[in-house]
Amino acid sequence: MSQPKKLMRALAGETLETPPVWMMRQAGRYLPEYRATRAEAGDFLSLCYNSDLAAEVTLQPIRRYGFDAAILFADILLLPQALGADLWFVTGEGPRLSTITEYGQFAKLKDVDAIHETLNPVYDTVSILSRELSSETTLIGFAGAPWTVATYMIAGRGTPDQGPAHALREEDPKTFDALMDLLTQGTISYLKRQIEAGAEVVKIFDSWAGSLKGEAFTKYALEPAKAITAAIKEAHPEVPVIAFPREAGDGYIGFAKATGADCVAIDNSVSADWAAEHVQKDGCVQGNLDPKRMVTGGEALVTETKRIVKAFSGGPHIFNLGHGITPDAEPENVHLMLEAIRG
Repeated sequence: MSQPKKLMRALAGETLETPPVWMMRQAGRYLPEYRATRAEAGDFLSLCYNSDLAAEVTLQPIRRYGFDAAILFADILLLPQALGADLWFVTGEGPRLSTITEYGQFAKLKDVDAIHETLNPVYDTVSILSRELSSETTLIGFAGAPWTVATYMIAGRGTPDQGPAHALREEDPKTFDALMDLLTQGTISYLKRQIEAGAEVVKIFDSWAGSLKGEAFTKYALEPAKAITAAIKEAHPEVPVIAFPREAGDGYIGFAKATGADCVAIDNSVSADWAAEHVQKDGCVQGNLDPKRMVTGGEALVTETKRIVKAFSGGPHIFNLGHGITPDAEPENVHLMLEAIRG
């Protein structure tokens, strides 16, 4: 019998002498090989839907760095596009979507069963990766959390404070709750298909969870994560779930127990020492090097990396950044980080 993959061991609750490591957005614009492949694809969405090229950019950082996990190359906004929203990307500015600001617009969205025709290329990418990856590398599938995806669908773009989504949930709860329910069911179906295609772990990215406070955090961040995790576990009990309610602060405490997630990813707005004391007691924690360290590098990067490894050394830990690596990061700094972790 072969040994379980290192990342899977950490997700199962094992404390390892050297933590497994991967990076959010590890396939991306900081890599010259990614930029070349994206140019070949023509544009970002064409890259997402070209299964061969999407698999290629997923594999590029694995070849270069030997990470313990590969994460599917896709985008959290492919799901709303599959539900019928118009989606396009503006160079230098990011995504744009047709908006959902009243019930009539919501009612025009497709049923969950209809999403897979659009998303089939994503599942094909997963299938290619499950064949191509080495026996040591874990394949992670993912989706955006309902709240985060809803914020883009309501505003039509990213916003500094998610104000349009907060306004809709307060002023038109019927439309907002209907959208959240549809996204929750769509996310469940989407992740199940990724697992059926070969994903070994799934991650739920709630990038804007931190703007939800009090009861709103419970209702719109915690409860959807709980529902998605429960549905995944019912269908695929062997598949771990990583939850990432970014900038949740004290909301990180107890999040794993409350949702059933196997691991909680934390951002760098909380310290590793705090998270080790308050979050890691419930199981695996993923994080949380400041992505800016991948730009500045140097001895400070090495020192901070080692400090985080030490802080989490008393329990299960997956080393990662506190958010995605940025386009201005220096590829050699990734090697420096890995040397600090692995020795």
